[in-house]
Amino acid sequence: MSYLKFDKNLLINLEQSLAMEMLRTNQAGAYHCTTLPGCNTRKQHGLLVIPVESMENKSHVLLSSLDETVIQHGAPFNLGLHRYSGGVYSPAGHKYIREFDCEDVPRMTYRVGGVILTKEKIFISRENRLLIRYTLVEAHSPTTLRFRPFLAFREVNSLCVANDAINRAIEPVSNGIATCLYDGFPTLYMQFNKKAAWVDEPNWYNGIEYVKDMERGVPYTEDLWVPGYFEVPIKKGESIIFSAGVSEAKPRSLAKMYETEIAGRTPRTSFFNCLKNSAKQFYIRRGDGMYLISGFPWGVVLARNTFMALPGLTLAIDHKADFEAIMDTALKALLNFAETGELSATIKGIDLPDIPLWAMWAMQQYAKNAGIPAAAERYLTAATKLIDRISAGEYPNLYIDKDTALLSTDGHEKAVSWMNSTLNGAPVVRRTGKLVEFNALWYNALVFAASMAENVPGMDAKRQQWLDLADRMKAPFVDTFLNESGYLYDYVDDNYAEPSVRPNMAIAIGLDNSPLDRRQRKSVLDVVTRELLTPKGLRTLSPKSYGYRPASLGSPDEREFAMHNGPARPWLIGFYADAYLRVFGMSGIGYIDRMLIGFEDEMSKGCIGSLSQLYDGNPPYTGRGAVSHATNVAEVLRTYRTLKRFDTSAQ
Repeated sequence: MSYLKFDKNLLINLEQSLAMEMLRTNQAGAYHCTTLPGCNTRKQHGLLVIPVESMENKSHVLLSSLDETVIQHGAPFNLGLHRYSGGVYSPAGHKYIREFDCEDVPRMTYRVGGVILTKEKIFISRENRLLIRYTLVEAHSPTTLRFRPFLAFREVNSLCVANDAINRAIEPVSNGIATCLYDGFPTLYMQFNKKAAWVDEPNWYNGIEYVKDMERGVPYTEDLWVPGYFEVPIKKGESIIFSAGVSEAKPRSLAKMYETEIAGRTPRTSFFNCLKNSAKQFYIRRGDGMYLISGFPWGVVLARNTFMALPGLTLAIDHKADFEAIMDTALKALLNFAETGELSATIKGIDLPDIPLWAMWAMQQYAKNAGIPAAAERYLTAATKLIDRISAGEYPNLYIDKDTALLSTDGHEKAVSWMNSTLNGAPVVRRTGKLVEFNALWYNALVFAASMAENVPGMDAKRQQWLDLADRMKAPFVDTFLNESGYLYDYVDDNYAEPSVRPNMAIAIGLDNSPLDRRQRKSVLDVVTRELLTPKGLRTLSPKSYGYRPASLGSPDEREFAMHNGPARPWLIGFYADAYLRVFGMSGIGYIDRMLIGFEDEMSKGCIGSLSQLYDGNPPYTGRGAVSHATNVAEVLRTYRTLKRFDTSAQ
């Protein structure tokens, strides 16, 4: 039985099934995303969504959806589903759904009278091509399938409006057609593995609504262009493959292409396998390197998210070579910025002050996987350059105190940490001065770099310098951040200490090297457990603190304000679990294992097989934001592998 299987009763209940989404990517930036019954509920949904290089590599929806119609005895049964103005769902094809499972590939089964039809979708790796295989399992009379493509040709965050500027031209190609609605866009090729009849029937379908956008208080209605339809006869037991891509395919190759692609897939038969598949969806391979996208459907390549998510998305699933490739790309951009001030064209936020600190944390995770000597060989030179610039006061917006060696940063006008929501250009959570996780990461980086430098010829003096810096900041860290209530201030700016209970202290106690001793870690851990822990990660603010907003709901401004003021973030569970196991040792394994159950429950909710960007801070902990988020998947995976590899000798 499939690990991810959903029956008719759930699927035909649109109130339930429209809240469940599926995502597929091709590791080249393209994706397919929609709800389980196939009704698009976000403007970012689409059957084929690709980055367009000539348009700043922004994602664009080419093929929004494909309506299938089963024809028997001249009677059409449309399997499509759209929401139109006034909340009308048409043509209500969901009533023919019998089941959906997602073990190897997403497979929907429809029943129309005596006809049983399955539909399976798969992306071709590193190629902007989606294949859909239709198999007629049962039929008692001649059957024809009709396919009506809904075209958008727009940027994912825009909407299409009926217009006369479109190019209506249709070019016949082998077993299909090619079309391009606007100049500058790639041509879309739609083909079959057998001869298909094309019927011109051009029309705008007006007033299609996206209910998720309606809920978010943003524009939500668009018009889509349907140039006509295909008709293909199909026999019982026969499979037909539809291809949508930006280059012409050889129809005879489609069946082999499909089988080759599916052979390399990891079946989604367990919690770990679901997350492993989700992890690989964030990989992007381009000519100039390999990257991680921050999330879907509206993520981009972000420096902080890259270094934070990299260990979990690669090392935790035994993809060491991918870690090295992504790290090489990101580290090159970071060092170039550190030395020249030049920003990366692809990796956004490379200039933020905590990026080198997270980069060195990622190196440390590599060392735990590959060994200190291997890490030193690959990353000691880079770590040395970063530490030297920081300790010399030459890294932008990082200032080192000569007496305490603590770091400070200016976050008055710009969000400088991962709590980066903004309103009218100003940070919602204004964190400035000495930030708790910045300094914990700095201490950790110094001790880790010293461990890499040990026994490396010519590095003795540098190693001792780093250890001296770490030793110098240890007592000031405790004096600055640890308060009488037993937890850590979030930041300290001159004489002001921010008392809000936030999860950044969990990072400080979860690092391998912490300025806090075991007793102090436990004191902080107790507060985090009592006020921040939920089944979906750590809250971004304690319910006891001023300004707590448990859910990111309402208008765009209301959601932005709430984002870091209450909702829970699954990725923080990685640092919480590390801290818990360091404090309680083997006795903590069962507790952390039970915590992961809350995340396993999410495999059949929201974006199936993945984790949302954030979850409400209060029950029932509903998922919000991006449907699949890199750091969340990464740190839950890393926690899972930590439990499996936990060694009492490390305590």
